[in-house]
Amino acid sequence: MSNQLANSTSPYLQQHANNPVWWREWGDEAFAEARAKDLPIFLSIGYAACHWCHVMAHESFEDITVSEYLNKNFISIKVDREERPDVDSIYMQATVAMTGHGGWPMSVFLDQQLRPFFAGTYFPPEPRGGHISFLQLLMAIVDTWQNRREELDQAAANISQHLIEANLPTDERLNFDESTTQRAAMKLTRQFDPINHGFGTSPKFPPSMALEFLLRHFARTNNSDILELVEFTCYSMSRGGMYDQLAGGFARYSVDQSWTIPHFEKMLYDNALLVGVYARLYRINRKPYFKRIVEETVEWLQNEMLTAQKAFASALDADSEGKEGIFYSWNQSQLLAVLDEADANWAIDQFQITHAGTFEDGLSVLQRRKEPNDEIRYKKIKEQLLAERAKRVRPGRDDKVIVSWNCWMITNLIDAGAIFDKPEWIRTAQNALDFLLDTHLVGENLLRVSRDGITNEIPGLLEDWASLITACLKAHGATGKVDYLNAADFLAQQMIQRFMDGENFYDTESASPVFITRPRDVTDNAYPSGISLAIEALLSASALLVRPHWRELAVIGISQLVSNIEAAPRFAAHTLSQLEAYLDGPCEVALVGEVNGKLHNLIWQSPRAGLVMSVGQSDSTELLANRQKIESKETVFICKDFVCEMPLIDLESIKKSLKID
Repeated sequence: MSNQLANSTSPYLQQHANNPVWWREWGDEAFAEARAKDLPIFLSIGYAACHWCHVMAHESFEDITVSEYLNKNFISIKVDREERPDVDSIYMQATVAMTGHGGWPMSVFLDQQLRPFFAGTYFPPEPRGGHISFLQLLMAIVDTWQNRREELDQAAANISQHLIEANLPTDERLNFDESTTQRAAMKLTRQFDPINHGFGTSPKFPPSMALEFLLRHFARTNNSDILELVEFTCYSMSRGGMYDQLAGGFARYSVDQSWTIPHFEKMLYDNALLVGVYARLYRINRKPYFKRIVEETVEWLQNEMLTAQKAFASALDADSEGKEGIFYSWNQSQLLAVLDEADANWAIDQFQITHAGTFEDGLSVLQRRKEPNDEIRYKKIKEQLLAERAKRVRPGRDDKVIVSWNCWMITNLIDAGAIFDKPEWIRTAQNALDFLLDTHLVGENLLRVSRDGITNEIPGLLEDWASLITACLKAHGATGKVDYLNAADFLAQQMIQRFMDGENFYDTESASPVFITRPRDVTDNAYPSGISLAIEALLSASALLVRPHWRELAVIGISQLVSNIEAAPRFAAHTLSQLEAYLDGPCEVALVGEVNGKLHNLIWQSPRAGLVMSVGQSDSTELLANRQKIESKETVFICKDFVCEMPLIDLESIKKSLKID
C-alpha cells in the first residue's frame, strides 16, 4: 500500500503526499477498502493555510510509529475542507455535537457506513494539558472497535440520527418586515465592543457580513449611530496587526480583542468581503482613509493572489520557515539594521515595535494606531521595509481556484472599481469571471475547484452556483454585456432545478449515498451560507430578468431563516443583508446610454441595497425593452414594485431618487 495524494489537485492534500501515512482521498475506493478489510476510517480534515494542521502533521503524521499504527488499523482519508465544504459541514456538526466545539485540524472516526462515532480536533503527540496523546487515542479506538463494537454502533447511530434531524428543513415560515432588521441592528448594537470595536471577545473575526448589513440598514434608515459602529470597527481592524501595514490585505482573525496579533493566514474570502465593505463605506462617508485600505488590499491581491489563469488563489499560509508569522513580524534591531537610526526610531514608534515584542520571541506585528506626522517619510520607510521583507522566505500559497470565493472577489472588485472609477479593477474581475465561465462551467455542470487551469471532478455546491449568478449579474451591470445576463439566466434555472427540493434549498445537488444526510447549513459563519447566497442571486436575477416567481422563492427562503435572524443576527448577517435588499427593492435601473458614461458612473454611487442595473441601447435587455432616450440624451428609468418613475436625464433628479449625496 502507499500514500495516494500525489496526484491531488489540492495543495493541502499534496502537502501530505510524502507522509508515511497511507492517505486516501474521499471517495468510493477508500470506503470499499474499509469494508473489505473491516477497518474503521480515520478522517482528517484541514486546509493549506491552517497552522495547527501543520503542527499535527509534523508531530503525528510524519511520525513512523504513529503512521505504522494508522496504516495497520485504519483506512486514513484526508479532506481539504475548502474543496469539500459539504463533507466538512457534516462532520463539523458531528464534532461540535460530541465535543461542544469545532475547528481544524478536525479528527473524526467513522464506521463503514460513514457514521461518526468519535471526534475531536488537534491531538498532541504526548499527553498534555489533560489531553491524551494521538497514539493513545488510536489505541483506545482500536480496542473498542475490536472488543466492544456494539458501543461504537450505538454511538454512531445516535449521532447520525442527530445529524439527520439537524439538517431537516423546517416547515416554519415566519413573517418579516422592517422591524425584523431593526431588532437585529439593535441586538448587534448591544453586542458591540465599545473599546476595541467589532463584536465578541477573543478570538475576534472580521465581521464583514454584519458590517455589510449595518451599511445597508443605514442607507435605508439613515441611522447615524449604526454608521458609527461600522466606521469604528473598520478603523480598528485596519489599524492593528490583523491588517498587513506594509503590503495590504487582512489576516483571517485576531487572537486578541484589540486586533493586535493576527492568526496570520490570509484568506481570499475574507479579503473579498472586506474590500466590498470598505469600498461601500467609503461610498457613504467619502473618508480617504477607507479608500486607502481598499487600494492597498486590491494591490496586494493583484500582486500576490492572481494565478496564471487570471483568477484568484485561495490563501497564503500562516507559516514560513516552520514558524507562524515570522514573515510579517519585526524586532527593533531588524529596523535599525535596515533604516538609518533616525528613521528606525521614528518607525519603531510609528509601528509600535516594543522592546519585549507584542508577538513572540521579542517580535512585534506592525500596527498603525496613529496617522504619521510625515506621510512622505512614512511611505519611504514602508518601501524600504517591504524590500527587506521580500528577501525573507515567503509563506506558501494555496493556488487552487474556488468558484464561490472567486465570485465574491469578482462582485466586490467590480463594486470597488465602479465606486473609485478604476476600470482596470473591473477588467481584472472580468478576466477572473471569464475564466470561471470558460473552464469551470463544463456543459451544464459547474465544477467547484481548479488548479493550473485544470478542474477536478468535485461538483459545484449551492454556494458556487449562487455566487456565480450574482457575479454575472454584477458584471452585466458594469459592462452591459448581454452574455453575462444570459449566463445568469441559465445558471439560475439550473440552480433551482438541482438544489431545491420542494421549497427548500440544500447545499448539494442531491442526496448522496455516501453522506449520512443531505447538507443544509443555514448559518452565515466565516462566510455566507449557500441558502443566503441563493436568496441574493434570486432577488437580483428576478428583477433583471423579470422573473417574479424567483422573487417569491427568495421571500420563502428569508421566511425560513427569520428564527435564525432573531436568535443570532451575527450568524445570519448575509441573510439580513438580503432582507435589506428585499425591503429596499427591487430598485430596477435601466440606463439607455453608454457604459462608463457620466450617468453610468453616477448610478454606481447609490448605496441602495435593492438596486439592479442594466445599461445599453434600447431593447437590448428585458429592463431596456421599449426604453428610448429623451431629447437624444442618456436617460435613466427607475422602477420599484412594478411602478416606474418618469424618465430622468438630469443629474440632481437621479441623485435624489437613488439616495446619492
